Order: sequence, then C-alpha cells, then structure tokens
Amino acid sequence: MISALHIRPSLSDDSAALIAILHDTFESTWRPQITPAAVAAYQQGNRPAAYVAERGHLFHVATRAGVVVGLVDWQDDFVHALHVHSAHARSGAGTALMYLAEAEIARAGFPAARLETDTFNTRSRAFYAARGYIETGRYPDEEWNSGLTTLLLEKRFG
Repeated sequence: MISALHIRPSLSDDSAALIAILHDTFESTWRPQITPAAVAAYQQGNRPAAYVAERGHLFHVATRAGVVVGLVDWQDDFVHALHVHSAHARSGAGTALMYLAEAEIARAGFPAARLETDTFNTRSRAFYAARGYIETGRYPDEEWNSGLTTLLLEKRFG
C-alpha cells in the first residue's frame, strides 16, 4: 500500500532531496534528448543546485512517509517547474502539486495558469492536456541549445 501523500512548503532541510529530484528528471527526461555539449554544460553548471539555492525556498513539496517525492514552483500565473522523482511517477504527487499551484494562482486573481514543456515530452503533454491545458505558443527551446521546440501551455480558470 502506498503511504499518504502530504503537500507542504519546502524547508531548507529539503535541499538535497530537491536537487536529487531535479537530477533524476534530467537523467530520465532531458539527457536522452539533448546534445552532448548541452549535457556537459548542465553538469558543469550544476543547474539543480543553483536553481534550488535561488528558488527552493518558494517550492512546495509532496512527501510520502517523510520522503520528498516531488516539487512545484510557480510565480504569479506561471508554473516554472513540476517534478516528481521517477520512482514515484504516476502516484498522484504531480496531480496534487498541480492542483495546489492552480488553486493558488486562481486565488491570487489570475484568469489562467501558464507553463512550458517541450514537444518531445509526450508524457508531460498528456498530463497537462488531461488537466485542460492548451497550446498557446511554440518557439525554439533556447535553454538546451539542442534544436528542441518549447510549447507554451495555458489553462483558463472558470
């Protein structure tokens, strides 16, 4: 039986777990899609640690039995990140985290939530489509310099 899921604001003690989740997402989702040069740049820059240092205090996390299994980060109407460790995929953590972000975005008075994903990421695209997100933009992904295409997705409230 899967233990109960809890959502809470992140704590400074969560940093190592958050970095591990971001590394896991990189390995399972991004690394197979990007160039060796982009992989090297990612590794040299230690991007997960820098991201957690900059914004980790704003994250909300999903925990099971005290273990951080996922995170969400949003600002204003834009969801910057939703990551669930691959060992906990399809366990409801992503849905619970998105529900929280969407509820808080709506509560803040925004008419919609926005986020980005890439065309290759069919799993995330299906997840967001099932939640009512639609494509509102498409442009070259400049983050990875690997010829990918980014999709801007939006979900209107009400």
